[in-house]
Amino acid sequence: MLPLAGSSQKAGDWPMFNRDLAGTRYSPLTQINASNVSKLTQAWHYSFEREGKTIKGDSPSELYQEITPIVVDGVMYLPSGDRVVALEPETGKEIWTHEVTDGLASFRGVAYWPGDRNNPPRIIFTTSRKMVALNAKTGKVDPGFGNEGEVPLTVPYDGAPTIYKNVLLIGTNFYGPGERHIGPQLEQAGGQIPDAHGYDVRTGKEIWTFHTFPHPGETGNDTWGNDSWKNRTGNNVWAFALTVDEEHGIVYEPVSGPGANFYGGDRPGANLFGNTLVALDVQTGKLKWYFQTVRHELWDYNLPPAPGLIDITRNGKKVQALAQVGKSGYMFILDRVTGKPVFGVEERPVAKSNVPGEASYPTQPFPLKPPPLERTTFTKDDIVTAADTTPEHAKACQDLYAKFGGLDNAGPFTPLPYHAKDSDSKPAIIFPGLTGGVNWGGTATDPKLGYIFVNTHDSPLTGWMVDNPNYKPGNPDGIEPYTRTGPPGLGAFNATVRDADGKVIGNWPCYRPPWGRLIAVNASTGDFAWEVPLGVTDTLPEGKRNTGTQSLAGPMATAGGLVFIGATSDNRFRAFDSKTGKELWTQKLDYQASAVPMTYQGKNGKQYVAIVAAVGGTAKASQGKGVFVYALP
Repeated sequence: MLPLAGSSQKAGDWPMFNRDLAGTRYSPLTQINASNVSKLTQAWHYSFEREGKTIKGDSPSELYQEITPIVVDGVMYLPSGDRVVALEPETGKEIWTHEVTDGLASFRGVAYWPGDRNNPPRIIFTTSRKMVALNAKTGKVDPGFGNEGEVPLTVPYDGAPTIYKNVLLIGTNFYGPGERHIGPQLEQAGGQIPDAHGYDVRTGKEIWTFHTFPHPGETGNDTWGNDSWKNRTGNNVWAFALTVDEEHGIVYEPVSGPGANFYGGDRPGANLFGNTLVALDVQTGKLKWYFQTVRHELWDYNLPPAPGLIDITRNGKKVQALAQVGKSGYMFILDRVTGKPVFGVEERPVAKSNVPGEASYPTQPFPLKPPPLERTTFTKDDIVTAADTTPEHAKACQDLYAKFGGLDNAGPFTPLPYHAKDSDSKPAIIFPGLTGGVNWGGTATDPKLGYIFVNTHDSPLTGWMVDNPNYKPGNPDGIEPYTRTGPPGLGAFNATVRDADGKVIGNWPCYRPPWGRLIAVNASTGDFAWEVPLGVTDTLPEGKRNTGTQSLAGPMATAGGLVFIGATSDNRFRAFDSKTGKELWTQKLDYQASAVPMTYQGKNGKQYVAIVAAVGGTAKASQGKGVFVYALP
């Protein structure tokens, strides 16, 4: 059995973003189960929106949408735009609120530290370029942390800090100008190299630094031709929370790709630790092992989520494993102590880029198991038919395909082709696209079933590479010489198709469904235990709506035999039977629930399930964007 957040963790709590350090998102609660989940009703709602208060920020659409609350010792804590709040988890009543005066609170979550003999329990969150510690009982700034409760961050982080014993762990979220190589302009643009860090949770003092761009003499530096690791953006650790193996003292850091996202001619080589899961000693930051999922990034196939840990049986022996997913559409099941693939990985040749000067890598790693989690190829036969959507829509999609002379796809890891001015080259269609595959939602695991649950969707990258009009010889501005674009109208292949007169025929993709799935992987065999479409398309004719949809966020699982997930663009919150994939409960919301759900037990003995829904909305919305909480009547 995997260790949870620590011996003091209560079964009814959800004390961190993924519930435990192992990243399982698995609750042992069983009051709500497969036999009664259909009776769930809304218990209470907490609105993020305040009358007369408008919040503005760098990403206003993300102010609330990705928050997962935590519940510890009978109190719920969460960020709320320009506040951090503590609520009664049985009613949603405010216990205290902390106003953030400089910037906004993280739009993903907060961390709880139980305190010690000399320090009170703390709520730690990030805002702008700093970490802040609050007294968990009062909501007041705790001056014992850092400098009067604050620790500056060289690189911002919007996730929930992860705490293991005395070590406070955070990732990095520096976007930079397009996540590109900007040379000497890096510092002028306000950016810094996004290294990984560990801090002392008591004092806020930095304990260690790990270079995600390896320096001379460090492992991986030789994978950067021409010293191209220098002065470069990218290689962030986007994960909303990190995963820790408590038994072996390992923290797993999923590193994203280097800049520029789609051009790498100035960085020949495999480019470690780009698109790499690195395993570090949690106390020292020293590298234990690494596993690179994509060589020489050209697709924005980073690793948004941290892995989930799971113990499996393989050939009669127990294997301490982890499952890492990312935008490339593959799941890598690895031995979490050594980093070696459990089911094998094969280096296979992939198509070569024809962009001038590009140094695309000749091979990429493919797991032998599990199968791809989503579509990785495309041919003309994959265009929707009248049986999938409507005859008018299917014909319009065929016409759109023909308009461009077809779309190129050479299988997984198809590179964007170079399109010279006035050339007749075809644009490419590449699966997965920018959003995956699997995105930041990651996985949930059921240790009893031995299943790994993951939601995935189809959404292609289309277009080609062209000469960058802003590029200057010698690159004084740090701008890549080639940039991604596409011919006008091509984007409709993935969205809204119109006829020759501009009339909308259908707001549906031009490739065949399912467009999104929920999958259960049997971790001991590497096979799919089950897979089902996730989401419905309400605008399609009756009988064709079970298409699956795009989904951002992820699942959580319970010992009651359930998998809960929001995520879908159809504004539903659902519960599935974890053994079979049968949908058991559905709640229609006024907003999209682009957040990971959680569950906990109140002081009254009732089990609750909570999710944040805060994307979009309708004029008829009966309640504001916020936390929606459900329980049995």
